[in-house]
Amino acid sequence: MSATYTGTCFCGSVELEATGAPEAMGYCHCRSCRSWSAGPVNAFSLWKPHNVKVTKGAELIGHYMKTPVSDRKYCTQCGGHLMTDHPPLALVDVYAATLPDLAFTPGVHVNYAETVLPMKDGLPKFKDFPKEFGGSGDMAAE
Repeated sequence: MSATYTGTCFCGSVELEATGAPEAMGYCHCRSCRSWSAGPVNAFSLWKPHNVKVTKGAELIGHYMKTPVSDRKYCTQCGGHLMTDHPPLALVDVYAATLPDLAFTPGVHVNYAETVLPMKDGLPKFKDFPKEFGGSGDMAAE
């Protein structure tokens, strides 16, 4: 039996669920994620698209696509951030804070060369992205 995690936008008008286990969890330090999340780092959980579905309020979801890599989704009612589709990667980032019952267990840092909040936690730190996600695969110092 697969676990199902539910989450909502800030006002609760949009509900979603993620089923199974994320493909990966970690932290993104890029300027775009920091700006979008209004924080020094973004905690992500990456899911296969078929494991994420909107169960309420789909008509209230707006999106913003600054680059072809990230289609960011939010509630048009409250502005609450929900997830980011990453079409070239065939993955959906459901922000870790959107799924309160998901035990967030980060395994990696990406875009660590852009960090404004150094985190000495012993996890692998990619300068940009792993090669399989279109990055250099180069590691950054902790």
